[in-house]
Amino acid sequence: MEQAHDHAHVRDAGTPAAAERQWPDERTDRAGAWDVVVAGGGAAGLSAALVLARARRRVLVVDDARPRNAPAAHAHGYLTRDGVPPRALLAHGRDEVEGYGGVLRWGRVVAVRGSLGAFDVELDDGTTERARAVVSATGGRDVLPDVPGLAERWGRDVLHCPYCHGAEVGDGLAVVAGNGPLGVQAALLWRQWTPHVTLVRGDDRLPADEAARLAARGVRVAHGRVAELVVQDDALTAVRTDAGETLAADALVVRTTLVANADHLAPLGLVPEPVERAGIRFATAVPADAYGATTVPGVRVAGNATDPVATVLTSAAQGATVAAQLNAELVELDARDAVAWWRDRTTSDDGRDRSAWSLDAAGWEDRYGSAPAVWSGRPNAALVAQTAHVSPGTALDLGAGEGRDAVWLAQQGWRVTAVDFAATGLARGAEAAAEAGVEVTWVQADVATWDDDAQYDLVTSHFIHLAPDARRGFVARAASHVAPGGTLLLVQHDALDLAAPLGRPHDPGMFPGADQVRDELAGLDDGWVVEVAASVPRHATTHQGETVTVHDAVLRARRS
Repeated sequence: MEQAHDHAHVRDAGTPAAAERQWPDERTDRAGAWDVVVAGGGAAGLSAALVLARARRRVLVVDDARPRNAPAAHAHGYLTRDGVPPRALLAHGRDEVEGYGGVLRWGRVVAVRGSLGAFDVELDDGTTERARAVVSATGGRDVLPDVPGLAERWGRDVLHCPYCHGAEVGDGLAVVAGNGPLGVQAALLWRQWTPHVTLVRGDDRLPADEAARLAARGVRVAHGRVAELVVQDDALTAVRTDAGETLAADALVVRTTLVANADHLAPLGLVPEPVERAGIRFATAVPADAYGATTVPGVRVAGNATDPVATVLTSAAQGATVAAQLNAELVELDARDAVAWWRDRTTSDDGRDRSAWSLDAAGWEDRYGSAPAVWSGRPNAALVAQTAHVSPGTALDLGAGEGRDAVWLAQQGWRVTAVDFAATGLARGAEAAAEAGVEVTWVQADVATWDDDAQYDLVTSHFIHLAPDARRGFVARAASHVAPGGTLLLVQHDALDLAAPLGRPHDPGMFPGADQVRDELAGLDDGWVVEVAASVPRHATTHQGETVTVHDAVLRARRS
């Protein structure tokens, strides 16, 4: 027999609530909320959405169809996709996301408010989506030098990244515009792809060591600033400087400032910060750790919004990493929500447990009246195993239920007193004893409060689950009935099985481990020898006929 809060007796699997309960479906039962809204449908955002959709999360991707690399004809360095047009890559990614149930929506996220589990995501069309978590993969926008005609050629023959375009420039004429150490670094970097590199510097003084490095690598240095592009037949042919020099060019390399697209995160207090190299600010980025976590739980960032130097492949990898980490956050949130859901289902307004585990005597009378027999009639396995070596004498069965354990003990030669507060259960036990030809003394009382002066050679209870304060009192009373040299056997469901589909109570405090009960017993006096304190596995059958492994927390102790 089992017992729960307020001394109301509860029992092993088989209660109506256990049979009928249905856990919430995390994919559909959240009042229309998405698990994750992904802001931005570039490589980072789609990669995150793909991983999350494959993890069976409800994912919405909101994208404004303005990827940073849209002007480029091809994307490079992406394993198995080298040379793919950027928009074709994204179209393929969208198909994959949708193939796993992800949803795509054209638009732009303009504001995110809320906290983990309850974010409001406002879109530019005035609508609001609810989300438990958010991925921001909105990238950045390149602020280009103010040169007439330069922006129109960006991504074609006005370039920035040699890893994206260097192989296509090949041995062509590259003019690199840049001041200070970053300009020198860019010129030397591009020298890896072509021997024809000219560095255009607007500052007058070039340190001797840098001049030596450039000269040693065959990089020419021209003074001035880029003032004009010379284009013929829609191709760059030369660059003119404000110093009046015309430099033949197949490609112009410029330094941009990459500004993170993150205004939508401002309501959460997430603001991009400057990113510097060699003392020069070249970007802004949303601060985050290596896994994209921001200071706001449930909001992660990936791609150029947080990493200015991330390539398409790097951004995709970051999206996948962020998705896995965010899913782990949601797993913890799912567990928290499930506990809250079950507590709400089983707790009344005054805090009393109202699950079927908490039936009082009248409730158990109704329960017993619903079926000819609630329990199998077989003794509990732990009782059989743990008393096989004990010589029969007097026994007290606390929480006898329908008497299956009491009758079995009597059949083994024990003189048994069985206590339970359900009259119908005791009556069935008496019938079973009569059929077996054994005698049992049946006492109708609440074991949580019942007491007398008698002592027994064996005191046993199975699956009586109480709130911690009530349990400590019960352990003390049970122990007080054990005669010198006698055995105390307390068996309960282990907390390992809280989630087993067998109708367990929702409160972990009602599931003490055997070691915890051992410590409670030791706190009473030092007259006990603990022989067994263990979690013992056994098989059980669910209402659907499925065999599962459950665990009994078994304490067997002998009074010295």
